[in-house]
Amino acid sequence: MDKRTGAKSVVYFTRDLSAKGLQKIYEKVNQDITGKVAIKLHTGEKNGPNIIPRPWVKELIEKDIPGATIVETNTYYNGDRYTTEGHRETLKVNGWTFCPVDILDEEGTVMLPVKGGKYFKEMSMGSHITKYDSLVTLTHFKGHTMGGFGGSNKNLAIGMADGRIGKKMIHTGDTGSQWGIAKEEFMERMVESTKATVDHFGKHITFINVLRNMSVSCDCEGTAAAPVTTPDIGILASKDILALDQASVDMVYALHDGKGHDLIERMESRHGLRQLTYMKEMGMGNDLYEIVDLDK
Repeated sequence: MDKRTGAKSVVYFTRDLSAKGLQKIYEKVNQDITGKVAIKLHTGEKNGPNIIPRPWVKELIEKDIPGATIVETNTYYNGDRYTTEGHRETLKVNGWTFCPVDILDEEGTVMLPVKGGKYFKEMSMGSHITKYDSLVTLTHFKGHTMGGFGGSNKNLAIGMADGRIGKKMIHTGDTGSQWGIAKEEFMERMVESTKATVDHFGKHITFINVLRNMSVSCDCEGTAAAPVTTPDIGILASKDILALDQASVDMVYALHDGKGHDLIERMESRHGLRQLTYMKEMGMGNDLYEIVDLDK
């Protein structure tokens, strides 16, 4: 922490891993969520065991964001959510039936500008992104096979890019191999993709990370995900995406008695921490923050 410079952002924290805990923390960061609201969360592969519980999201929408729409995009890998038809079936299996779910790339794509990017000048997104005024980024924080960890940055970077063009731009580039981009370059490409979405919504975006059931595997691995070995921590939220992902990573590192070992090893072996430093270089937020503990 003493090596970080710049301004400080506020990150809210609660240990209350429940629907009420989620509502309590959302109400601290929702001041600019207006108009037609999209909620970006990972709805998971069929019967995925670690995704954010559906009842939490249902209650949040009913009580705090009536009329909101969950948004997703089709996948780049050939699985349960590769086609819109398969994706809709998976949504039913996983119980995402209590509100509208918009598959953003169901009817094509739109290019959004990437300001200051070294890989991209624009990023291909699901065309329906332009229908929404505000975005709630509701993220299950966990490990990731390629990204090291999946926080709010990964949720938007891969989750808003469309399944055929945008995700290919990030994962493949000019390598000729589907998963040819890795390590630092992959992290940087993800950050540039996220910047397109963050800039698009301006102040009308907010970020929540749920640190629960943190397998080293992404929710895209479904029932094949590695067993959870990292203890649950709580829920964090901020208007600053970098401060939030940085605080989430820091809390994993701060776990006592080596309990964060597996997730830390996954982050470091994939060079995942480059997500954080590149977000700072891209002017997307602060890596210094103040924790506001809502349980005190």
